[in-house]
Amino acid sequence: MSRSITVILMAIFCVAPTLAGDWPCWRGPDYNGISAETGFKTTWEESRPAILWEANIGSAYSSLTCVNDKVYTCGIKDGKQMLYCLAGLTGKEIWSQVIEENYKSNWGDGTRGTPTIDQERVYAWGAHGTLVCCDAKTGKTIWSQKYNNEPKWGYSGSVLIRNNLAIISPGKDQGSLCALDKNTGKMIWKSGNDIAGYATPYPFNFGGTDYVCGFTGKSAIIVKEKDGTEVLTIPWETDWDVNAATPIYSDGHLFLSSGYKTGCALFKLVKTGKKLSTQEIWRSKALMNKFQTPVLYKGKLYSSDQKSMKCVDFLTGKEHWEKNRIKHGTVLLADGQIILLTEKGTLQIGPARTDDFVPTGVSQILEGRCWTIPTLSNGRLYARNLDKVVCVDLSK
Repeated sequence: MSRSITVILMAIFCVAPTLAGDWPCWRGPDYNGISAETGFKTTWEESRPAILWEANIGSAYSSLTCVNDKVYTCGIKDGKQMLYCLAGLTGKEIWSQVIEENYKSNWGDGTRGTPTIDQERVYAWGAHGTLVCCDAKTGKTIWSQKYNNEPKWGYSGSVLIRNNLAIISPGKDQGSLCALDKNTGKMIWKSGNDIAGYATPYPFNFGGTDYVCGFTGKSAIIVKEKDGTEVLTIPWETDWDVNAATPIYSDGHLFLSSGYKTGCALFKLVKTGKKLSTQEIWRSKALMNKFQTPVLYKGKLYSSDQKSMKCVDFLTGKEHWEKNRIKHGTVLLADGQIILLTEKGTLQIGPARTDDFVPTGVSQILEGRCWTIPTLSNGRLYARNLDKVVCVDLSK
């Protein structure tokens, strides 16, 4: 009897990870835009994936985070930026909470950052600078802080949670990077005084030390996670100070990319005493990411930037292929598959290959401007345009 129960439990634990996967923060639990999910639908002809539900929640560029089959994102209600918690299976609103007054822009109103979930708490940063920590079950605000150095198009980064720290990039006198006690909102450290950029702080470990990279309006700043000690600044000036794509670290190398006329570069990191220094490996306009962060997979960068969709070698900058008609899309990767949402709302899924991108499944799931990266969780793809969230069934 006990052996039978053991076998059953082993079977459950072996199967469960196939479609179960929380996505608690911007770019996922490993901060790389790669989902651990497998076994989802990638090919269809007549039987296109069904849209399980739609929810009109108001304008925002916030992506969608998923924990315990609940979906968290932002929108607008009664002239306020709102934090929403929705049921993952039905889209029913579980709760909503005010963040701050609406942010208005010709490019789209509302919140830019993505909610972060950690230990039954949700962190959301409004475009005007109000940071809230809410109870994930009830939506009740636990603490809040206000930052007042918003960049031209509003605060857009998300909150990075590392151990007991909530790390943000408020800019100027409030810090290029700033770490708060995640439980109380009390400041622990701040570092730098550059103007705010639009990227989410990015963690990585190099040589046994945990670092955080902030992509500000004028540079990439790297600090020690523990105490905020600045160890490196890489000057990086872009038109309109729009540094928005998340930096990418791999095997001692740091990749930066911006749009407009800037392009991208790869730097090798070197420990120099208590500081870091860099050796530039290559620089080009192979990728020009205004807001889209590439996905690094098996040594290749996949991205749909301001010009086209491309596959670029991480260590050399060599371009493997280009799709000229696909620009300003967002790319997620799972089980070796590229999941692309075009800026006009077309879902395309196909293998991540170095010779070409050939979708095996194509479906129009949204209309209007779609600049927000989708999320895959429990066999369901959550995607949005400025005003509406859709849930697409990719389970087999």
